[in-house]
Order: sequence, then structure tokens, then C-alpha cells
Amino acid sequence: MTSRRSVLRAGGLVAAGSALAAAGARPASAAVAAVYQPPAARQRIDLNSGWRFIRSDVAGAQAVAFDDSGWAAVTVPHTWNALDGQDGGNNYYRGAGWYRRHYTPPTSFAGKKLWLQFAGANQVADVYLNGVSLGQHRGGYARFRFDASALKLGQDNVIAVRVTNANDASIPPLSADYTFFGGIYRNVSLLVTDPLSVRLLDFAGPGIYLRPRAVSASSATVDVTTRVWNNATASRSVAIRTVVTDATSTIVADVTSPARATAAATGFDLTQTVTVANPRRWQGKADPYLYTVNVEIHDTAAGTITDVVSDRLGLRSFTVDANSGFLLNGQHVALHGVNRHQDRLGRGWAIGDAEHTQDFDLMDEMGVNALRTAHYQQDQKVYNLADERGYVVWAEVPLVNAVTNSAAFTATAQQMLHELITQNYNHPAICFWGVGNEQAQDDSATNTLLASLAGIVTSTDPERLSTYAHNGGITSGLVNHTAVNGYNCYFGWYSGAYTDFGPFVDNLHSTQPTRRIAISEYGAGASVAQHQENPPKPVPASHFHPEEYQALLHESHWAQIKARPFLWGTFLWNMFDFAADARAEGDTDGRNDKGMVSYDRLTRKDAFYWYKANWTTTPFVYVTGRHWTARTAAATTVKVYATTDTVALTLNGVSLGAPKTSTNHIFSWPVTLAHGANTVVATGVLGGSTYTDTVTLTLP
Repeated sequence: MTSRRSVLRAGGLVAAGSALAAAGARPASAAVAAVYQPPAARQRIDLNSGWRFIRSDVAGAQAVAFDDSGWAAVTVPHTWNALDGQDGGNNYYRGAGWYRRHYTPPTSFAGKKLWLQFAGANQVADVYLNGVSLGQHRGGYARFRFDASALKLGQDNVIAVRVTNANDASIPPLSADYTFFGGIYRNVSLLVTDPLSVRLLDFAGPGIYLRPRAVSASSATVDVTTRVWNNATASRSVAIRTVVTDATSTIVADVTSPARATAAATGFDLTQTVTVANPRRWQGKADPYLYTVNVEIHDTAAGTITDVVSDRLGLRSFTVDANSGFLLNGQHVALHGVNRHQDRLGRGWAIGDAEHTQDFDLMDEMGVNALRTAHYQQDQKVYNLADERGYVVWAEVPLVNAVTNSAAFTATAQQMLHELITQNYNHPAICFWGVGNEQAQDDSATNTLLASLAGIVTSTDPERLSTYAHNGGITSGLVNHTAVNGYNCYFGWYSGAYTDFGPFVDNLHSTQPTRRIAISEYGAGASVAQHQENPPKPVPASHFHPEEYQALLHESHWAQIKARPFLWGTFLWNMFDFAADARAEGDTDGRNDKGMVSYDRLTRKDAFYWYKANWTTTPFVYVTGRHWTARTAAATTVKVYATTDTVALTLNGVSLGAPKTSTNHIFSWPVTLAHGANTVVATGVLGGSTYTDTVTLTLP
């Protein structure tokens, strides 16, 4: 890789000396430091602690003198539905709540711009500073910011926020099969910047936007667009310096461009083109290599750097073919995907980085390499982890089930998509923008809305593909707007038998051979406390969801998926059990139990290990049925999932024969249990190493 330093002018590339010197940077003739460290030009203040909260709508609570001493002391992230949103009955609180906190900013912030940032609040937030409205944000999943420069420095200030998760006909989703947890459920912070900075009110985006235009083994060309904003009263001569560094912070590209920022809250976009020679490409889980783009804004007259923004860059290209599926940098990658909700037992959506990281650790263990963040924008930590760990991501707006045929609803849905794309534009993991899920009506209003959303994807991010998750007939008009499509298929659960899956996708592919199709959802419920040997298909709405049936369904589905490489991706539903307060089924009301892992993340279900056996090369053996410890019949079958070449089994110390081989990672033995405790030991061999698993089954 080579270092490069130049200035973009209207006439092309010229020597960097004069402009960089004026900007306070080293001229081109001087030695260029091999390692770059971005200067600190802005501050971020954590405002998560010290809040007071009440779960009711209180008149006048925005006033500075309002007495909140009787309110509960809370820390955000916070939700008021942590318990009632996951206990069943579909009667959790959906209404307003108020948050208040005091804050004294230091006098050192004089001359700075101050911005209140909320990473997520569901679903309408009205924000007040010292009794004065800063604005309202509608929609429960995106980041938002308000100009809080009216903060009184060195004095006490009151920040008050009214949040409501009440149903609103103008805000998607109107309904969905999950709990809409209310509250300020993500982080709150204060950003401190110079008046000359990147634009912070551009759908709360990062202010710099990285577009890989041409990526090959020999070269990568990237457009870097910086949205500059001047909040000062005077015009300023500026220079924009963009430095690209590799994972060792070594400079691989360096470009500076002069410009002029006019006065009084105006701005401009500047696009610079950088080239990285012989790039190390982002190749998903095989090599999730990341560069960093650092953009400096220089006030050239003052000789100062007024703002610096750094973001990761993954150099990659991808295509989707109707017959050969997903190709990343020209290489076929079978996308072994899952869907994921963001809530936790006893906490709802009020979780942090540690919980997101644990979820990725579990997905890594199972061999997942693709993620659909259904059905809404998730925390930035999720997309950062996907970048770092090489996941291909389908990110989605919360347009679920029904739509309202109104200008207000359309505007909110479009705003949500603009927020999703703008805030997450730089994540290399994201390849697909989802514009909707399972719309109930194939009518003019719905199709018009979907078409407008697909058009926004095409116009704002033509390097990525729009997609849609459909659960209706294959001739529906709902699938005709996006570049690619996914189908939610619950054969063997809500309809038909699980063996119907293959014929369905074959028919779809043969009758519509140019359509690029994925499976966006498939799965079955499972309780680790409910069991039956060789169970028939359960009634989904019943309170009996035996774990064994889920495993059988996924065994069948994966065999059928593997034989159909034209599917560009498959995303099982769901990676984790999650809250759906309206549900009354399985062993726990208020829960969707289709996860591979239990709601508390403590128990991996049998199906988890089925995918681990097929999606990883991790050496292991796993005896299924381990959660069914108290058996009722002596005659049973022991089934083992394994990645080893052979597996042998002993029952109570007695060998059940020579080691077995398998072509599908399933090994099974008929056994007869003795009364009392029975010790089952499975032993596998791979590459000369031995791996064992032991369970105890009790027959009364």
C-alpha cells in the first residue's frame, strides 16, 4: 500500500504545500508520518445517570421549578415495560412517561455548539431545556439530536423529556408481533463542537459518508463526502483533509481540499475521491478487515482544526445473482443468517454494549455469518460488531403489517428510512436496506408507499440493494418494488409440513427465474421444558412446544436449503427468544419461543447445535435431549450432533458398538434405559483428537 497526499482543486490534483500549510498541516514536501493519530476536536459527555422518572403524563413537568423529588431515580438506558411488557396478557403500559435531570456545563464550553443526542427513545420524544422546547422526534428506533447551545454555562440547567409509546396512526409500526418497550432505552449524551463542524442535524448522521465506487484486488476508489456546516456569524475559509489509515494506523491515502463556508448556519457538501492501492478487502467472516477514514475540518485563517470525524471503512463489492446467490468481492458466500430482536429478560430494550456483544458471541459460536436486524433499526453497537466480525447485514425499517393511507404516515416511514440509511451508511456489513415486512394489504396505498421507499434506497445509496420480507402469494404486487426479496416461510409450523419448503422455493424459482430470492424467516417454537420423542407438528397457539420438534424442523429445512444455492440468503427466526406480550403459548405467556437460545441467554437449544454442526468446523459432539432429563419410557433414541469424523456411544459404561460415521452430522442409537440414573457418553474423534459429551437421563 502506498501513501498519497494531494489537494483537490477544480482543475484536478495539485501540490499540497500551500493549502496544507495554511490549514496548519504539514506540506507535501515534508516527510509524511507513517502513523496517524486523529486530533481531538470535539467532546462527548455522558448523560446517562442522574435522571428522575415517572410513568405518567404530568402537566407542567418541563418547567424548571417543577418538583420531581417524588419521582424514581433511574439511569438510562431505561424502559418502563421491563416487566409488564413480557408477562403476557397484551396489557402492558402504552402511554407517556417523563424524565428529568439537572446538568451544569463548564464555562470552558464558551463559544462552542452543544448538541443533545439520544440514541433511541420509543416512540415520540419531546425534549425541553429549561422549560423551552428543543423539538420533537417521532419514531422509536433511530438516533436523534437537538441543538442545545442555549445551555447556561456554569449554571444549573434542567433537561426534561416526555416520551410516549402510545399507539399513533402516523408512526410505523402500527402493530407487530413483539413488545413496543417505552422509554429512553438507549444512551443520552452531549456533543460539544466548534461552530464550524460537520453537519449534525442531517438525520443525526455521522457527517461523513463513505462510498466505495470501484473495489478490486489492485485498487479501491472511495468517494468521501463531508457535509460541512458553519454555525458562526462570519464566513470562514476552510480546508477539508481526509486521511485513510489501515488497521495499524498507517496512512494509505491523504487528500486535502480548500473551500469556503458562508456565514450564519449554512453549509455545503464536499466530495473527495481517495484511492487505496492493493487494498485488503472486507471479506465477511473470512477477513473482516477495516480501514479508518479520518476527516479534519480546518479553519485556514485561524490555523486551527475545528472538527474531526473518524469512521471505519470496509472495502468490498457485492452482487446478487438469481441463480448463484450472494457474491462478495466476486466470491460466492452462502449466507447463514438469523433474525435478532434487541430485548432481554427483565430488561426489555434497556440494554448496553455488553449484552449486544454477548449476542454476537453466541451467534459466532453457532456459525452465523448474516444478520437481519428485524424489524427495526438497532443500536450502533450492533452494526459496529457486524463490521468487526464480518456479518452481512439486512437492516430494516419498522414498517410491519398494516399501513395508514395518510401523508403523515408516509412522511414518517420515509423519515425512518432516511435516518436508517444516513446513520448507517458507512457500515460495510450492511448490504441490504429492508423497506417492509409482511404488509397485510396488497392495495394501492401499500404499494405506493413501498415503491417510494425502494426509490429512496436507489437514489440515496445506489451501491446497496433494497429488499422486502413477504409472507403472501408469489404473484403479489408487494414484491415488485425492491431489487431483491425475502420470503417468510413457516412450513411445518403455521402451515403445511416442513417438507413443503423445498417444493415451494423450487416453484417460485422456476416460475420467476429472474427474481433474486432469499428466505427471510423460517422456524418453529421450542420450550426446553417440554419434550416428546418424534413429536407430531404442534399447534402453534397451544401451550405445548416440544424442543424436539423444533430440531426436526430445522434439520429438514437446512437439508433443503443447502440443496438450493440460488437462495441468496436464509435467515432463521429467531436467534433468541423475545418478548411478545400478546402471545399466550409455549411454556411462558408473553414470549415468542422460536429462538435458538433462551430469552435469558443461558440455554442453547438442541437446534443451536444442529446449526453449529453444519455452519462451523469447531470440533465438538453434543448429545441432544439433555434438557429432558426425567424420561418416561425405557426405549428411546439417543441422537448426537457432531463435527467429528466418528462418534461412539456408551450407556452406563457399556459400549453400544463400533464408532459410527455420518454424512449429515447426525448420529443416533436406539437404547434401553435402566431405572434410575443413566449416564450417556458420546465420544468423537477428529484429526487424532478426542471430544466427549455426557448427559444423565433418569427413568423413575
